[in-house]
Amino acid sequence: MTSFAFDAQITSAHFDASGAVFALGDGSVRFEDGTFDAVHDGAILCAAVHPSGAGLVTGGDDGRVIWSRKGEAGLLAEVRGRWIDAIDASPDSKLIAFSAGKTLSVIDATDAAFRRDFRHDQTVSGVAFDPKGRRIATSTYGGACLWFARIADQKPVKLTWAGSHTGVAFSPDGAFVVTTMQDAQLHGWRLKDAKNMRMGGYPSKIRSMTFLSKGALLATSGAQGAVLWPFAGSNGPMGREASEIGFDDSTLVTRVASSNPHGRLAAGLADGRVWVADPAGQGLNFIKAEKGSPIVALALSPDATRVAWADEDGQAGVASVAFD
Repeated sequence: MTSFAFDAQITSAHFDASGAVFALGDGSVRFEDGTFDAVHDGAILCAAVHPSGAGLVTGGDDGRVIWSRKGEAGLLAEVRGRWIDAIDASPDSKLIAFSAGKTLSVIDATDAAFRRDFRHDQTVSGVAFDPKGRRIATSTYGGACLWFARIADQKPVKLTWAGSHTGVAFSPDGAFVVTTMQDAQLHGWRLKDAKNMRMGGYPSKIRSMTFLSKGALLATSGAQGAVLWPFAGSNGPMGREASEIGFDDSTLVTRVASSNPHGRLAAGLADGRVWVADPAGQGLNFIKAEKGSPIVALALSPDATRVAWADEDGQAGVASVAFD
């Protein structure tokens, strides 16, 4: 394991083409080899791997969207007087989507002149591309909205459900949209008929979710173990129960990470430990067995062989995954 001690809170962990990358609350992007860029005048609030696979695109409380590579950083967009709250990027369409207040904006990594802005009735809390990068889902108060990424004048498809929706994801087959909610539950929609899926029973707020096993499973945080919802088939989890792995009644899972289409799942716990497991196998592989501060950032490499993690005190690490 390689360990790091940062003097700022870690916003998120990622793997780009070069290895592990961390986005920090002091406005810097830190690469695994020690390279770093101080790119924002303030905290980084959100980050995603750039569509090229090199470095991160980050959004900050300075209203800027920046592409950070090793030893190089460039401004992609700026929204004066607003925070960049959420961001996503598509390697397929080469588009980057980000939100500031009630506005979703889309830019093209290959065309600096391209930009689309889509206005919402409520603040946008989450942004996610569909698998092909052609449509974007946003989460907001009262549900989710679906937008075509490149069309300038359009009205969104609205997926409604009462309450505050805090994050959003597309299933890897593009058939479902799932949101996390303020009141410790998930909500989902099957897109072909907008049928609702209410997914509750959590003891705490869900701050992390990820699809794995070619989209057959959705894993989430928010419980004493990693919660797994079945998404295989045209009905997804409708009429089916969730399962749980890694149950430990002394702590909670705070973060989950995977690398679809692989079947491995990483989980970070409120007691500072980190494990990796294959839901189809047996047992947990503790990447970090010693207890400490809650895990706040977690990532699994694209080939599912390495894990990057960070806790709320700025301690971080990168380790290889070993299974028999």
